Amino acid sequence: MSQKTGLLPAGVSDPAGVRTALAAAGYLADDGLATAAYLALRLHRPVFLEGDAGVGKTALGLALSRLLGAPLLRLQCYEGIDASQALYDWDFPRQLLHLRAAEAAAGAAGAGLDSAELEGELYSRRFLLARPLLAALETTPSVLLVDEVDRADDEFEAFLLELLSEFSVTIPELGTVRAEVPPVVVLTSNRTREVSDALKRRCLYHWVDHPGFAREVEIVRLRLPDASARLTAQVVAAVHVLRAEDLLKPPGVAETLDWTEALVALGTESLDAELATLTLGSVLKYREDLERARRLDVGALLDAAVAQA
Repeated sequence: MSQKTGLLPAGVSDPAGVRTALAAAGYLADDGLATAAYLALRLHRPVFLEGDAGVGKTALGLALSRLLGAPLLRLQCYEGIDASQALYDWDFPRQLLHLRAAEAAAGAAGAGLDSAELEGELYSRRFLLARPLLAALETTPSVLLVDEVDRADDEFEAFLLELLSEFSVTIPELGTVRAEVPPVVVLTSNRTREVSDALKRRCLYHWVDHPGFAREVEIVRLRLPDASARLTAQVVAAVHVLRAEDLLKPPGVAETLDWTEALVALGTESLDAELATLTLGSVLKYREDLERARRLDVGALLDAAVAQA
C-alpha cells in the first residue's frame, strides 16, 4: 500500500468502492459514512463518530478490520482511565520472579548482583505489556477502535490527541516507538459530554444517525437472514414508531436486531400487538420507557406500524 493510496485495499479507489467493500464485510454504510471511511484510509486520518448508542459506530471498526484483514485493537474508555491502562504497563509479577531467580542464581554462585544489568533486564521489552494504543503503533496494518471516548476525562483526551498527532510514544526505559504505518483509527462518542475541539479537529468528523426505513430493513436482512421479509419490515416499522416517542433511550439498530432475533427465536414470521408488547424488553431498556410505552397504548401504535409495513 503506497502513500498515494493510503491503506485502501486493492481495487478500491473511491468512496463508492469503500461502501461496496464494507457491505461485503457485513456493514451497510450510507454515502456520508463511506466517504469518511474512504478519507480515513486514504489520508491516514482518525475518524470521529458521534451518535446515539446502537447506531453502528463501534461496528464500523470491526467492519474496517475485516475489510483490511487487519487485527482490531479496541480500547474501551471509562471514567478514570489513564495512560498506563491504555498504552503499556510493566509485568510486575514476572519481573519479581525474574528478580528472585537472579538473586538465587547469584547466591548459588557466591557472586553479587549487578544492579545496573538487572535493572536493564527487568525493564526490557520482554516484560512490557502492550495495551491497545501501543499494540496499534507496533502492528501494521491495524485498526484501533477508541470506544466511547466521551467517558474519559480531559487529561486522557490531551494524551490521546498527542499520540494521534505523531503516532509515536516515548517509553522512558526503551525509547521512542513510532508506527511504521499509522493504524486506522476510529473514535466513537455517545455524546454523554462534549469532546474537546482540539481532538475533533485532528479527526474526520461524522454524525451517525439512525438509518431510514429501507436501509434499516436491508441491515436486518443482511444480519438476520432467517427472519422473514414480512417480520423484518414490521419490526423496523415498529421501531421507527418508538423512536418518534419521547424515550430515555430511543432504540438503535442494535435493538432492532435484538428484537428481530428474539421474535425469530419464538418462531414467529409476523408481528402482532400482543407479541410485540410481550417482547418489548428486547427493544426498550429502561423501566421508564416501558411504562411510557404502556401509557401510550403501544398495542395501538404497533398495530398502526404493522399496517404500514
